Amino acid sequence: MAVRRRRQDRRNAALGSGALALVLLVAFWSQVWPYLAGLAVLSGLGAAAWWLWRSDRLIRAGDRRWRGEDAVRAGHRSLADVDAMSWQEFERYVAGLCRRDGCTDVVVSGKSGDLGADVVATLPDGRRLVVQCKHYAPHRYVPSGDMQKFVGTAWLHHRADVAVFAATCPFSRAALDLAVQQGVLAVHRDLLGVWNTGTPLQAMLPLNGMGQGDRAHRRRWRNTYRA
Repeated sequence: MAVRRRRQDRRNAALGSGALALVLLVAFWSQVWPYLAGLAVLSGLGAAAWWLWRSDRLIRAGDRRWRGEDAVRAGHRSLADVDAMSWQEFERYVAGLCRRDGCTDVVVSGKSGDLGADVVATLPDGRRLVVQCKHYAPHRYVPSGDMQKFVGTAWLHHRADVAVFAATCPFSRAALDLAVQQGVLAVHRDLLGVWNTGTPLQAMLPLNGMGQGDRAHRRRWRNTYRA
């Protein structure tokens, strides 16, 4: 009985306090309503800020998941699959690698007469990226003439901060030397395979001019793909 009486007393006290608070609220409404309105506004702003923060977290998590899945798909794509692409598909493929590496504003020209700018994008650090794509048979070489044309347009016409020449074959020695001299990243077939399997473009910049092997390696390469 004593326990039941104490519970009843607590309920009565709570009801009394609530009634007193209601009476005071009505009596002093004109003085307290601005504070209550401000509290309601602050609560609404807090809820909106939390919702925006939560939405941003979900969007960022979805973007990271998409990039991870795309990297896995790219890693499973072989260079034989790349060889089977059309030149338009190869340009879109290169654009996809740029997006995977965090580039924004990625645009694919998809047409001739683009003056070497097959793919244009903005690197994560804000620099302007211009990419020339050549989908040649793997036993061929990119000639120096192709590199000369790209060098002449990438810096002057397209105002590139970073210029990349991506090809499905090796570069001739003259073309590769010119790329190194002019600061163009020559993504030959070996580097394309590295890029394809997840190495970001920015990490390949110091590798410019390397990776094609010696003369014997290149001869074996030609014989392999001509067979």
